Amino acid sequence: MPVNLPELIPASLSPIQGIRLGWAESNIKKTNRKDLLIIEIADGSAVSGVFTQNRFCAAPVTLCKQHLDAVKNNGVNGIKALVINTGNANAGTGEQGMLDALTTCEHLAEIMTIPVESILPFSTGVILEHLPMSKILGLDCQMPLLT
Repeated sequence: MPVNLPELIPASLSPIQGIRLGWAESNIKKTNRKDLLIIEIADGSAVSGVFTQNRFCAAPVTLCKQHLDAVKNNGVNGIKALVINTGNANAGTGEQGMLDALTTCEHLAEIMTIPVESILPFSTGVILEHLPMSKILGLDCQMPLLT
């Protein structure tokens, strides 16, 4: 929880037009915790990103940049979804980390029937550990949380 901010009350949040949220409890680090989020973005929405300038950025950062470049330069028709996991940053994980981030996007792309390049992956949590792919890929997300 951010410092000096009041606790959010879910009932007080208003839906955002064109955005749907889905979640899953993948038990990446803790059980019974909503630790995987899918954000579906409506057609016609614009997405951009600001990223670290560090040469040693995490695999999801590298893949996000590649996917945004594909949208800008290769005719991919916009970003359609974000996939975000907590508990594991997928940072400092080398080629396997890149493969895991891409596999996560491929899995979601198949479920949503959208191009893999139209998905941006994000991970936050422990560094220098590989994503627990069996936990992430074996899930049915609850959709929508908010519509």
